[in-house]
Amino acid sequence: MATVTLSREDRSVSPPNGRARTAGRRRPLRAAPFYFIIPAAAFYAFVVLWPSIQGVGFAFTDWNGLSPEKHFVGIQQFVKAFQDDAALAALGHSIELAVGITVVQNLIGLLLALGVNTRIKSRNILRVFLFAPVVITPVAAAFIWQYLFTPTGTINELLQRIGLGGLQQNWLGDPRLALFSISIIVVWEYAGYSMVIFLAGLQGVPEESIEASLVDGAGPFRRFWYVIRPELAPAITINLMLSVIASLKLFDQVQVTTGGGPGHATETLSTLIYKNVFQFNQFGYGIALAVLLTICVGIISVLQYRGLNRSERVSKRRTDS
Repeated sequence: MATVTLSREDRSVSPPNGRARTAGRRRPLRAAPFYFIIPAAAFYAFVVLWPSIQGVGFAFTDWNGLSPEKHFVGIQQFVKAFQDDAALAALGHSIELAVGITVVQNLIGLLLALGVNTRIKSRNILRVFLFAPVVITPVAAAFIWQYLFTPTGTINELLQRIGLGGLQQNWLGDPRLALFSISIIVVWEYAGYSMVIFLAGLQGVPEESIEASLVDGAGPFRRFWYVIRPELAPAITINLMLSVIASLKLFDQVQVTTGGGPGHATETLSTLIYKNVFQFNQFGYGIALAVLLTICVGIISVLQYRGLNRSERVSKRRTDS
């Protein structure tokens, strides 16, 4: 049998050809995953995208949601929104809730995360209990707190028993306290969610950096600000964005506890949209408000993300230097 001996040049040429043939055979496999996206993308387009596009179209009509007749009115509904005192007040309430809830929720979530990140024996149990309110549905949580906030509820009864009866309030019936009371409900429910995100960020802080700061004599505040905080920048960005978006769209807690009252003291854009669509049969106007809310949330989210992302990069450069 003849023996074929390949020269060094032949050996050097054959692998690229083999790779080329292998790449040629694998090319359909690289395109295959995109085919699996088609059913899910088609379902998403049919269930979400197409109804959303149709809904935006209704914002340019005077449809009442029931009659088969509807007329194109252009941007009249959007102009009405900017001239409506109730809509402007609802926007102000939404922004107040978003700012207050975002600041307090993330501050409490960060403190809780720092607390359960220590080596105390009960840290795992504490994490479970602190995260438990997150799994309660917003409607159920709102009903629980509605009972607690009633004039004869648990909170006023507790204040009376500890000798602070002068602090008893009509928490949900007083226009000056209603927004504050709703903020307490939301913070109580979602502070554990922020805690988990911060806790995940704390788990990624290098132990060497903390030990080095201890050797250098840094106190708790300086250690947090100069060592831990830069490592938490991604978690801070995520938490702030999620809190702002959720607060601007807040509906369940407001609708259950006050329904937008007393008067219009707690009316938000979400509750106003609900009332115009399902109570006043002003479907076109309600959808126009929903479109404006979507645009508002999108703009605030983009600006917030860019600002936080820029701050995150600056902190990272300072830490690396």
